[in-house]
Amino acid sequence: MKTSPWKKIKKCKYLYIMMLLPIIYYILFHYLPLYGVLIAFKDYKIAKGVWGSPWVGFKWFEKFLADPYFWKLVKNTLLLNIYGLLWGFPAPILLALMLNEVTNAKFKRVIQTVSYLPHFISTVVVCGMVMNFLSLGGIINQLIAAFGFDKIQFMVLPEWFRTIFTASGIWQTCGWTSIIYLSALTSVDQEILEAAMIDGANRFQRIKSVTLPSIAPTISIMLIMQIGRLMSLGYEKIILLYNGSTYETADVISTYVYRRGILSADFSYSTAVGLFQSVIGVILLVTSNQISKKLSDSSLW
Repeated sequence: MKTSPWKKIKKCKYLYIMMLLPIIYYILFHYLPLYGVLIAFKDYKIAKGVWGSPWVGFKWFEKFLADPYFWKLVKNTLLLNIYGLLWGFPAPILLALMLNEVTNAKFKRVIQTVSYLPHFISTVVVCGMVMNFLSLGGIINQLIAAFGFDKIQFMVLPEWFRTIFTASGIWQTCGWTSIIYLSALTSVDQEILEAAMIDGANRFQRIKSVTLPSIAPTISIMLIMQIGRLMSLGYEKIILLYNGSTYETADVISTYVYRRGILSADFSYSTAVGLFQSVIGVILLVTSNQISKKLSDSSLW
């Protein structure tokens, strides 16, 4: 005898009630405000409102693409994200693999705690720490001077910005992200590992031949999501770290949107730039997902 859908829902009613809050949150704060993207196609005036403002089509998109600053913004955004992809993406995988090999439970817990803590530190505090450590009187320059070298003005030299931004990001997120890979490592078949040990495989060979292939689907999913964010970068940390002398390498699309939209009140233009960024992100996400699906069985959908 088939159970009616309503009986199934009633049986799991508390689970559905728990789901209501996040669903309501996403509807109210993520989906309903989406109508606001209409101003990207209008000459928005606050007095006239969204619906009363005149329609201008793709005027603001054309203006952004013709902007001489366009390629510099795209280049800086891509390079900062590529730095994060090349250095920041493998870091939590390596940390998870190393923690997985630790046999002393107490030592393992200490390392995990120490590596997770930076995630809970405010971005404002992290940026303050970075600026203090890298100032002329900071600990890094004191060490450089102690070895007989000239001090470096890290925070005003544009060539150092990408390294500082990426390194501080790795320090803050590496431990927390490694939790995902540590969870994936629990699914590794212990019988296969034991068989590899009996066959004489050393630790590195076991990691290469058994452990990494076992967590490959998780790595693929995380990589797809990372590629989808290649054109997206939060402006908060950059604004806290950059200054006039580092604009050459630090100014990205999101900070440009912030200046044009919030500081200059150019709402239609900044919305168009933000929408352009989002569309490129979706294209990258779909493309990387399709490539992953063809090359392996791992994909987001």
